[in-house]
Amino acid sequence: MSLLTGSANAVKYTLFGFNLIFLITGIILIAVGAGVGAVYTGYELFLAGKFFSIPTFLIVIGSFIILISFFGCWGALKENYCLVLSFSIMLAIIFILELAAGISGYVLRNDASKLIETSLTNSLKEYNTFNRNPTTRLWDDVQRDFHCCGVNGFADWNTVYPNGSLPISCCSIPVGAAGTFNCTASTSSVEDRNENGCLDGFSQYIAAHAVSLGAAGVVIAILQFFGVIFACYIAREIKIRNGITGFI
Repeated sequence: MSLLTGSANAVKYTLFGFNLIFLITGIILIAVGAGVGAVYTGYELFLAGKFFSIPTFLIVIGSFIILISFFGCWGALKENYCLVLSFSIMLAIIFILELAAGISGYVLRNDASKLIETSLTNSLKEYNTFNRNPTTRLWDDVQRDFHCCGVNGFADWNTVYPNGSLPISCCSIPVGAAGTFNCTASTSSVEDRNENGCLDGFSQYIAAHAVSLGAAGVVIAILQFFGVIFACYIAREIKIRNGITGFI
């Protein structure tokens, strides 16, 4: 038999409903973290470790939310003071962690261009036409995918190829081309050469995914803030009706 009546009883079932929503938000956080992490994994050689820490952090938080949502559901239905109190405390901790993750996502977006520029510049010298190492493959993939050349422009490749040659991925091979195709910094390749550097397009692509991490963390944290309020109210009502003193 329910010990709660009136508005407290209504809030109890509202809390139960919120827990179902929390369960879904936990799944969403895991999906967002895994999705962004998968995107970043393809470019891990050009990205700093912090680009992977936030997606991993969200996956851990999402898993924890799924776990504690069962505490909230069971505690609300059974009107168990200890369970509801434990749930409210854990949810408050999760709220702080999610808010921190969300803010970190937005900070990462602002730092993305600088971090990526450093990585791209340092990796230029690792490009090797004769030994297709992972850096060479990734540079070719980025230049083809984003239709770009070099970090800020094709002139960046002068440090690697002072004779004016460029990686073939810097150019769009003309239709009907046969035999050997040369991509160079000279005017002979101007019609086929990608003029823009890779920094702007690539960093904006990475930053956009960092924003999705921040948005997911902040929005779900706001939802859970109301969950903390409901849980604390229910715990207080159960405590009063059971004559419980102290925290236990």
